[in-house]
Amino acid sequence: MTDHVDRILEQWGQERPDLDHSPVAVVGRLSAAARLVDVRLRRNFARHQLDGASYDVLATLRRSGPPYRLTPGELMRSAMVTSGAITQRLDRLEQRDLVRRTAATDDGRSTHVTLTEAGRALVDEVIPGHLATEEGLLAGLDQQQRRDLAHGLSLLLQSLA
Repeated sequence: MTDHVDRILEQWGQERPDLDHSPVAVVGRLSAAARLVDVRLRRNFARHQLDGASYDVLATLRRSGPPYRLTPGELMRSAMVTSGAITQRLDRLEQRDLVRRTAATDDGRSTHVTLTEAGRALVDEVIPGHLATEEGLLAGLDQQQRRDLAHGLSLLLQSLA
């Protein structure tokens, strides 16, 4: 079974046989898979008037456990984005009453971001569809293939950090 990356490798092999094109086999497929994953996840989020960035904030707060509160810095590290990006996300979510920002009682310069009841209800509604979408994305792989892929991607991420 071949895919479009095999064709790209074949073409480069013909045009530039002097170069090692083997990284394309991984990076090309990883990039293509990431695009397809993103499209499918966005569809699920859109059904709930969310985008991936907003879901990421809500899910991070939800999985943090009671009282579902983190600092913007903690959210930023979890989401791996800049402070400006997290501020924009929080502004949008706060406008929808999905999160609330309050001054930290122990440090007046710091704030806490808390998941509201509406935010918790929304993320709890989104999660089953999100997991079903992810399950569908991996349906072509058996459990061992999934474990092997997860392990390989973990090694790759560690090597890039």
